[in-house]
Amino acid sequence: MWKTDPWKVVEKDGKLYGRGVEDNQQGLVSAVFAALSFVKLGIKPAHTVKLLFMADEEVGSGYGIQYLLKHENLFRKEDVILIPDGGDAKGETIEIAEKNILWLRIHTMGKQSHGSRPDEGRNACLAACDLALRLHDLENVFSKHDDLFAPDYSTFSPTMSLANVQGINIIPGDDVFYMDCRILPCYKLADVLREVQKRCDDVEKKYSVKIEYETPQAEESPATPVDAPVVVMLSEALKKVHGITARTIGIGGGTVGAYLRSRGYNAAVWSTMDETAHSPNEYCIIDNIIADAQTLSSLMLE
Repeated sequence: MWKTDPWKVVEKDGKLYGRGVEDNQQGLVSAVFAALSFVKLGIKPAHTVKLLFMADEEVGSGYGIQYLLKHENLFRKEDVILIPDGGDAKGETIEIAEKNILWLRIHTMGKQSHGSRPDEGRNACLAACDLALRLHDLENVFSKHDDLFAPDYSTFSPTMSLANVQGINIIPGDDVFYMDCRILPCYKLADVLREVQKRCDDVEKKYSVKIEYETPQAEESPATPVDAPVVVMLSEALKKVHGITARTIGIGGGTVGAYLRSRGYNAAVWSTMDETAHSPNEYCIIDNIIADAQTLSSLMLE
């Protein structure tokens, strides 16, 4: 569905097209431009400026921010931490909270049989389908709403399924599917997992199967306070440089901010972007790169 080669940067009509140009090369480039401006102009910023680059945010950050938080002493509680990994077309939203992320890999084990004799098997696919619906129904259990987020409720979505049998006339004895759950931070993942286990137990009993699950990703974090220095300073910079009145939001997606917040470091996520990430013909607007560099430069001077 790409109209250009996704692995080559193409400039057209004030935009750069290519895989990853918005998520997250735009923010990285803006940060580099901002830092280089002080070097080239011989200006000493008000703060020590540090840029940190990591490559595995999309797959759990096990070798990125999680590793660094565990093995290195890079951060202080008074640091102003800004992550340019999400935003809106006007650059007016500052993300201060993220839904808790829970990914589930669910393995159902039954007994394979011929399609004409389902009575001799234990259909792992049928049990898994029932369980997927029961887990999706957790939206009615963890049912609070919070208008900081969009959508404003917790979501429990079945997503990927692995191949099971090789023929239509085979009752599957083995089935694996995944869930992507985005849960409001007012709930604890431990409470959610207890309910997951209960529903797994019920399906095991109903279909005489065995169910095991893993959590490829499970992260919960508190919100950054609306009056935290990073939020206040960024809001002032946006107003000063671009006349933008910022507002705070929460998001359902995950960034490295969650890992920082869960360890007591206030962090904000912000950028100016059309949010074309993870889609064909991903692009970033060149003027946004420049505008965000100006905002970051002002923030560094505060």
